[in-house]
Amino acid sequence: MNCPICEHDASGLMMSVKDYTVSNQLFELVKCNSCGFVYTNDPPNEFEIGKYYQSDAYISHTNSHEGFFNKIYQSVRKLSIRQKLKLIQQFSHRHTGSVLDYGCGTGSFLHYMKDNGWNVTGIEPDPSAQEKASKLISEKILPPAALSALESNHFDVVTLWHVLEHVHSLKNVIKELKRVLKKGSILVIAVPNHTSWDAQHYKEYWAAYDVPRHLYHFSPMTMHQLLKNAGFEKRVVKPMWFDAFYVSMLSEKYAHGKINMIRALCYGLVSNIRAFINPGTCSSQIFIYQKQDD
Repeated sequence: MNCPICEHDASGLMMSVKDYTVSNQLFELVKCNSCGFVYTNDPPNEFEIGKYYQSDAYISHTNSHEGFFNKIYQSVRKLSIRQKLKLIQQFSHRHTGSVLDYGCGTGSFLHYMKDNGWNVTGIEPDPSAQEKASKLISEKILPPAALSALESNHFDVVTLWHVLEHVHSLKNVIKELKRVLKKGSILVIAVPNHTSWDAQHYKEYWAAYDVPRHLYHFSPMTMHQLLKNAGFEKRVVKPMWFDAFYVSMLSEKYAHGKINMIRALCYGLVSNIRAFINPGTCSSQIFIYQKQDD
């Protein structure tokens, strides 16, 4: 498999990681010998990948509040959605407009944006999540294939919240998202960061590798390379502080078979302190880039 970013045909094995969510299969993470991009080698294709999402543990496609992780996830999601709106308002210089959320899940973010005066469009591949989102926002949720039919230069903001790492046609999707953005408008991407301290600490047990659902494993450097080559200009990179705690809790479960809450919180805190001292190394990062003039 060639590198998804630079298309170089040589890579080296970085580590093998188990799918702890569904299959217990091992998958190889490889690092491009040319640009350093890390990706899952020979992952399931678009037609095979669906079965790897069929788990109650895959909480981004559920609105359930049952269970410890679901309660934490839903509580933090409410808080983070408010922060996302403020971030978008700040860097788009708009308090209303049109937003496309690519990989909208069950629609919570779009629902909040719509309640705050934004015109919303959602794209989501999972039929169950599509249905939930459609009911929540009273709008039709589109499949990924509909992206190519959307009007060019239409949206003020395009967002992908922990989605880009799942997308098979990486370069083509970025190209299409640029096409549908207005000139000077912003692309907002949140992804895990494999150069974070918690990733280095947990190694193959780091929950945010999440193979094979995560096809790519970004760093700020490789994300910048991808977006710069696609015609975007960096505005800002922001940390997602809570992710270090949540990922550490899951990683503890994978590494030790159960969660040591105190240890997980300590490791999450250590990761965040190190990221505060060394910006760009948070467990997850938000990348805000602006579409340059064509």
